[in-house]
Amino acid sequence: MSLREALELADNLDLDLVEISPNAEPPVCKIIDYQKFLYQQKKRQKEMQSKAVKVTIKDIRFGPNTDEHDYSFKLKHAQKFLEEGNKVRAFVFFKGRSILYKEQGEILLLKLAQDLEEYAKVDQLPKLEGKRMQILLSPKPSKKK
Repeated sequence: MSLREALELADNLDLDLVEISPNAEPPVCKIIDYQKFLYQQKKRQKEMQSKAVKVTIKDIRFGPNTDEHDYSFKLKHAQKFLEEGNKVRAFVFFKGRSILYKEQGEILLLKLAQDLEEYAKVDQLPKLEGKRMQILLSPKPSKKK
């Protein structure tokens, strides 16, 4: 069918002639309602976006000399965040001369990772960046029955 015939046929049906595959030999065309096609495509795209998982990162801040009670309190919060499906970024903030206690900060973060072992996997091991040492934990995928 020639281009002119295809255009006449589409015009008679009050539809549009849309080129599907321009690189094919001969080019492939389809007679459709183009506005309806665009609408359905946009609708599918919105549906896909709504089903996409939105990941948020929750921060938990520690000091190098964090007490046991404060640690357990923040541990419960981290556990809750992970159960909700959020990533957790825990960091130890060193002020002034407290940078001397880097080892304590690293031990604290590794202890946190070990305590959250059943809820999370470690994405990034403790790493010192300026005055902050941070670790990144992401939730383990839940087993659905």
